[in-house]
Amino acid sequence: MELHAELERIIADPALAESVAQLVQKHVAAAHAIVAHRDTELHAARSKIQALTLELAHLKRMRYGVKSETLDAEARDLFQETLEADIAAAKLELERRQADSALPATPALQKAPRERAGRQALPEHLPRIEHRHEPASCTCGQCGRDLVKIGEDVSEQLDVEPARFFVHRHIRPQYACRACEAVSAAPIPPAVIDGGMAAVGLLAWVIVGKYMDHLPLYRLEGIAARGGVTLARSTLAEWVGRLGVALNPLAERLAELLRQRTILHADETPVRQLDPGSGKTHRAYLWAYRSNALETGPPIVVFDYQTSRSGEHARNFLKGWQGSLMVDDFGGYKALFNADVTELGCFAHARRKFFELNHAQPNAIAQEALVRIAALYEIERRGREMSIKERTVLRSREAAPLLESLHAWLKDTRVTVANGGGTAKAIDYSLKRWPALCRYATDGALPIDNNPVENAIRPVCLGKKNWLFVGSERAGKRAAAIQSLLATATLNGLDPADWLRDTLEKLPTCLNRDIDSLLPLARAS
Repeated sequence: MELHAELERIIADPALAESVAQLVQKHVAAAHAIVAHRDTELHAARSKIQALTLELAHLKRMRYGVKSETLDAEARDLFQETLEADIAAAKLELERRQADSALPATPALQKAPRERAGRQALPEHLPRIEHRHEPASCTCGQCGRDLVKIGEDVSEQLDVEPARFFVHRHIRPQYACRACEAVSAAPIPPAVIDGGMAAVGLLAWVIVGKYMDHLPLYRLEGIAARGGVTLARSTLAEWVGRLGVALNPLAERLAELLRQRTILHADETPVRQLDPGSGKTHRAYLWAYRSNALETGPPIVVFDYQTSRSGEHARNFLKGWQGSLMVDDFGGYKALFNADVTELGCFAHARRKFFELNHAQPNAIAQEALVRIAALYEIERRGREMSIKERTVLRSREAAPLLESLHAWLKDTRVTVANGGGTAKAIDYSLKRWPALCRYATDGALPIDNNPVENAIRPVCLGKKNWLFVGSERAGKRAAAIQSLLATATLNGLDPADWLRDTLEKLPTCLNRDIDSLLPLARAS
């Protein structure tokens, strides 16, 4: 009404004043609609940015949160690359949302500077290919005078070449004697596969690809095809079979050396074995034995493929062996323990019972047990770099009292817990195995848990998702022998491919008495 009155005062014609008033009101309504639409878009953008910010914070907590001996933060993605990819995607989407939303610059929404100081230096042993980038002109763009070099800006990028195939061409000139008509030529050196077209580098590539990277032969066949090389799957399979036979004596010798150690870890994992007659698979087992990580000798891991989980297999492998054996509570090991073999209990398994209980539903008893066990592992962390004698003293002084207190608390708590529940089962597991669990505290050389051998098995467990099943018992034993050698090389800080290439070069001329010189233990020492 005020607008109409003002227009009538200014404009003498009432009709013209009414027309102008309607036009102004129309533009005002349109402006209000635009503002309302912008407010809606701004609210949606702010909500999306807030959601992305919360998601990014959650992903960062998963990545950078405390990982060891926690009560509620152990359920993490098995494959860290998934988490890394999610973080990168969330960051990029958040940056784009902020840029597209035209929000006013506020400290909460400003783009954080990219962190560069923490980037890891590239390995010094890698070859460097230098690319020099000179300015387009050697004269100053402002005054035209000659430029003087005052320094260099050096940056490095890591690069890789795919599998590169090449051919070794061996030329042996032949010479004849005119007098006696004899012909001479340089001898052909013995090879691990006589008369084969594959050099040791190619053979090592196939073996490492199949048994370490867990690539089926058809995938290796495809990789070669992309490089313009035809490697029939049947040919690859023949090489694998021949190399398995050639390397088996080294694996057997490795097992002999392992049984000379007085403290061992043992564990087993199921694998599927194909039954050709029925077209189905049945369960077989890969048994793993590892040397003690607290000893000073080079580490050894040996895999033993068997068609069942019978404890007889462990007894046969360790027949005549004397020492301390770290295992879980699987009944197949029980017959081993006697006057010559001492049982060591795994505290990681005991802890896992309480962790799973608390993870399913917060449990005050489980949390108390986890805190007490964490204190024992903290002592182990501090004693990791000590000598065996120093670690023995540390355990006797600090761990033994904590173990005694934990044992008394478990017994007192068990009386208050009803039978059959998860809490009772977790407590009973520890009480049942208590002598074996606390035995480690009497000697600084004894391990607290079975994690070293479980870590050795883990790559095989992940690889099973690729090869799905073992084709035969012979194939399983061949895989166990080869994986024993490659895993031991890895434990000793060697590049398995380099070790295998060198070993295949020397193996044909190596005498039986010198076989130890080919083992990855000798290369590491």
